[in-house]
Amino acid sequence: MTGRKKLISRTVFYVALAAVLLGFVFPFFWMIFGSLKPGVILQRMPPDWLYPPTLTNYRNVFVQTEFLFRTFNSLVLATSAVIAGMVLGLPAAHAIGRFGRHKLGFIILMVRMIPGISFLVPWFIIYRMLGILDSYLGIIASHVVLTLPLIIWIMIGFFEDVPLEIEEAAIIDGCSKWQSFLRVALPLTRAGIAAAFILAFIFSWNHFLFALILSGPRTFTLPVTVFEFMTYEEIDFGGIYAAATLITAPIIALVLIIQNHFVEGLTMGGLKG
Repeated sequence: MTGRKKLISRTVFYVALAAVLLGFVFPFFWMIFGSLKPGVILQRMPPDWLYPPTLTNYRNVFVQTEFLFRTFNSLVLATSAVIAGMVLGLPAAHAIGRFGRHKLGFIILMVRMIPGISFLVPWFIIYRMLGILDSYLGIIASHVVLTLPLIIWIMIGFFEDVPLEIEEAAIIDGCSKWQSFLRVALPLTRAGIAAAFILAFIFSWNHFLFALILSGPRTFTLPVTVFEFMTYEEIDFGGIYAAATLITAPIIALVLIIQNHFVEGLTMGGLKG
């Protein structure tokens, strides 16, 4: 009887797990599946599961848009925004964690929860006055507002879990507070840094609204490419699927490269002293 209960429990667990995974994986499958469909049969209902695959949609992405140039823009802007967020956010998170300024941490999180569209009108006016519309500086600054609160909020817990005695021992051995932070605290929280980096990079890489309003032909990023396949006359679903697949691929590759630190950072929540 006990064995039967274990079998039923295990079966229910795996069925539930499969259902959850299906909900996450199916949109990616459908995106790739649709990107290889010819435009003639793409919108048929019920969908055709057997069809001659084509790369026409991918060719259209490169022919009809400046995809490679916008890939460069997205890479530069997202990387710069995350690095700036790390430079500012890691010391801030360490200070909040060490001095117990949790109210300040909550305020920073509230800033992250404010809808980004509420910043657009004042930013647009300020950027136009400063002449930094359609500039790397302007877009990077706007993305730092997205990445900085996220990095701080993630890293507070990791720094709190680093035993204070370790940093104090480093100071006794002759390190300054900055040296203790750089040589002790940061290496011990590398799992959290990896998790914060990849999550902040994803937010910056995928952000569409700031790129559409505050940028222009010189600084358009990849999410704008997807938008260009939607016109008043038609919606090119094949182009949308293909562009979305190409935009998602670098993120998946990045997660796979640093997956060990990323998973460790998400599951541990910091070091246990």
